[in-house]
Formats: sequence, C-alpha cells, structure tokens
Amino acid sequence: MPPFFGRVLVVLLAGLLVAAGAHAQSQWPTPPATPTPSEQISGPLSGGTADHTKFEILKQAFATGSDVTQACLSCHTETGKHFMKNIHWTWEYRNPATGQLLGKKHLVNNFCTNARGNEGMCAQCHAGYGWKDEGFDFSDETKIDCLVCHDRTGTYYKMPNSAGSPACSVMFEGKPAMDLTQIAQSVGLPKRSNCGTCHFNGGGGDNVKHGDLSSALKNPPRTLDVHMGVDGLNFACTACHITNKHVWAGSRYQIAAKDLEGTGLPGQRRDVATCESCHGLAPHTVDSIASFKRNDHISSLACQTCHIPEFARGGVATMTHWDWRTAGKTRDGVGYHEHGYTQGNGEHRYTYKSIKGTFTYDENLVPVYRWFDGQMNYTTIDTQFDVNQPPIAINDFTGHREDGRSRIWPFKAMYTWMPADMGNGTLVYTHLWGEDDISYWGNYDMGKAIAFGMKKAGLPYSGQYGFVETVSYWPITHMVAPKEDALSCESCHATGGRLEGLDGLYIPGRDHHQWLDLIGLIAVLGTLAGILGHALIRIVSSFRGQHS
Repeated sequence: MPPFFGRVLVVLLAGLLVAAGAHAQSQWPTPPATPTPSEQISGPLSGGTADHTKFEILKQAFATGSDVTQACLSCHTETGKHFMKNIHWTWEYRNPATGQLLGKKHLVNNFCTNARGNEGMCAQCHAGYGWKDEGFDFSDETKIDCLVCHDRTGTYYKMPNSAGSPACSVMFEGKPAMDLTQIAQSVGLPKRSNCGTCHFNGGGGDNVKHGDLSSALKNPPRTLDVHMGVDGLNFACTACHITNKHVWAGSRYQIAAKDLEGTGLPGQRRDVATCESCHGLAPHTVDSIASFKRNDHISSLACQTCHIPEFARGGVATMTHWDWRTAGKTRDGVGYHEHGYTQGNGEHRYTYKSIKGTFTYDENLVPVYRWFDGQMNYTTIDTQFDVNQPPIAINDFTGHREDGRSRIWPFKAMYTWMPADMGNGTLVYTHLWGEDDISYWGNYDMGKAIAFGMKKAGLPYSGQYGFVETVSYWPITHMVAPKEDALSCESCHATGGRLEGLDGLYIPGRDHHQWLDLIGLIAVLGTLAGILGHALIRIVSSFRGQHS
C-alpha cells in the first residue's frame, strides 16, 4: 500500500482525536496566574518557624562562615550529622547497580574536565569551607556551609579556596564585603537563587552544563516553567527535590526513569522527585479518546518528552561543543577572550578563552530522544577505551522498550574534544588551578599539567597525551512548558518527526505496514461512508416527508 494512504489515515485519525480532545484540553489543571509573586513554595513547609534576628548567638560579629556554622549547630544539633550524608558534602556516590564510585570527587567530565586536583577552584560549589586538597577533613561539622543554601539577603557569595595563578585570581577581585551577621539572621528555606548559585553555573558558566538550568529560572514567567513561574505556582527547587534529614530527592546518579508507584499519601514518597509522585500515573482526565490515549502513552513516554519540547529557553543559551585543542593561544604572551555569540536576553557569551579553548552555544534546542531505564554508566579515570573509536561516551545510559523499566526520555548531548592518555587509552586528571607554576591556567602547558595531575592522584600515565572527541548525555527535566506548548500528536506521528531515529517501536504516521495501513484505511473509509450514508438517508427521509 502506498505511504500516501498511510499519511491520510494518520491525518484523519489525528483530526478526530484533536476534535474529541479539545474539551479535555480546556479542562486540564493549570496554575492560575497571579499578578504579585507570593513566597516560593518549598517542600512541605510554606514558611519559617523562627525569627533568627531574635537569637542572641546570631547577634555577634562573625569573622568567617565557619563561625556562623558553629552558631547554627548550637541549636540545630543533629543537622551536621545528617548533612554529612548529603552528596553536596561528600561529592561521592557508590552506584549500587554498577559498583562505580561516582561524584564530583572522582569523575571526569567534558566541561572543565575534573574537580580532583583542582579543589581550590572547583570547591566553590562544595557545600563546605576550605577544601583545597586531599587533606580536607570531611568529619568536621564546622566546615559545613549553611549559608549557601539558606541565605535570604542575596549578598552571600563564595570565593575560591586558593588564590590560583595571577592570571585567574583577578576574576575574583573587587568583591564587596559581606555582613555575615545580617546574613546569619536572615536565613530561611532555600530559594531557587540559592540552588542556582551552583546548579545554574555548573560547567563554567550560566546554563553551560545542563541546558535546562539557568539564571532565567530565578524569577521565570509561567511560560518558561509552569512549576517555577512567579505568575503560577512559584515552586522553589525543594518543592520537588524534597528533603529528609538534609538529604535531597533526585540526582543524576540515581534517576527514576519510570515511577510505577505514582502519588503517595501525605508524609510518603520522600525519596523521589518524579512527575508521577505528584501527578499520578494517569495525569490526564479521561473524558475523551484523546485524553485516554495521552494516559496510554505514560507506559512508554516520560512526561518530560511531551512537556519539555525544547530546552535552553528563556534567553539563556547552553553550550553544545567545547574544543580544548585550541586552548593556550596568547597575544603578546597573555591570554585573551573573544565574544562571538549574543543570546536571546541580549547578553554576550565567550566563544573563545585561552584557558579553555573554543565554545559553541545554542538556544531553544530540540532534545535527543532515547529509551532510558534510569541507569547511567560513566567512563571513569581508569576506564580504558579505543582512542580511534570516537566519540568516547563520558556518560551513557541503558534502556530498551522490552525491559519493562524504560521510557523515551529527552536528553542534551554535549560534545567535547578533550585531553586523554593516548598510550593507555584513558581519560586524565588535568591540573588546571593552582598557586604553582605547573597549573594550566597559568602556564598553558598541557603536557606538564596532565603529568602533574596524574602523578598527584597516584595514577599511571604513559606520557603521551592527545585529544579525543567525547559525548555526554544530560536528562532534560526542567523548563516544563505550559500545556498549550506541549508536543502535539503530529510532532511524533509523522515522517521526519521527533522520534524519527528511535528504533524498537511502531509509530503510526512515521512507520508503515502494508496490511495495517490497509486495515486502518478501510476502517476510516468505512466510518466516513457510514456517516455520509446516515446523513444521506436523513436528507432523503426529510425530503420525502415534505412531499407526502
């Protein structure tokens, strides 16, 4: 049967579904727009239970953030013990399924390459104070940074734990002094801006890493995110990433790709951050064929697949390519920057930095769609690979339609040319940041920086470095669009649609089978014939009645 008839069939069916579901769409629950933003909704609490300005211990002059922490722990006596189990503190996670030792403390990424050996800089985003090297004491509760999550003044910031080379340290000069007493007295539940201090700027800049986490979410409109929109629900991050004894639900190391439990009773489901935990396993009211079919898709489609049609929205671009091969160029012996991309909000982004190489940015991107069972697999520092078989997957994932655990998920794919040990076929720890004359962000000598980083970590190194192309995948789960902007049926049920390259399933409109197309066409034509025949009979009967 010619594909034309298959396309006709899909168009007719889609038309019937759309017509039948128009009323259902109008009944979907949508957060009302409010002209004045209310307090951000955060977890099970809607406000604080104490006025910290009245606490005598917080009225003193604090010299350091660690001094503030000691004051916090004098009341919150058990919080330190709880927080030390949090990955924001440990930077370490043992995957129970693969046995891999993960977390920022160990992994190599295809952005700034590695935190290990560069803690003086990278640990700005560690929820603690003073982590410069391997000697950091992870058992010292006074080193916990309470303020980075709980500051409500917007004036708190963190500096690198070591000065670095003069070429880089200038980036942090001129910061205003902080009033730690005022900040300590202001503390409250975390806001989006608190979480965004690190998570919006992961990978070296605003929205560089994830693609769906950017400064645009600090005070977004509902059109950017229906959950976080200030004119909608105004959720804080902790409304979904709920906490139990300072351990948050939701992690890229432990993803629930398919939540089979749905909503829980009050006080339950405190270990997940899934759409189903709030919306259930049948989120669309079944009052039409269209809404029934939408719920039927839950078995094979992640909610994010339809409801996040694009990422890197809101005027803030994300990085898609990074090339370390071009790093190290100077002008008169001095490193330099080049602007080459203007993003939607009008801000300029660097497309070249001497310390990092060349970047490519983009916005409003269509995700990559793949079957995903929640299991991410990582290429760690000791994983060997064939350097002649690029791209090397920094992190990959598993999933198949038939495994009963997978759904079709949206991902950002990030491509990077990055340094590697070409002799041993492994990734490398590169010494980027330091107060010495070996750090790459000071002398631009990649060979020395790699040799030092590998030796310091006690790892084998062949002495032969080169560059390999890598790819990493990042699940897309934020920037949920309003229902009117969700994907339509024809977005996937069409030749060249969103799921064009996805194997393992038959999609009407995209795929064609002679007998199925014939049966479907006969059914549609039969239905139309029946409708037209019935109408004709009514017309003839009416005409005869007028002349009888």
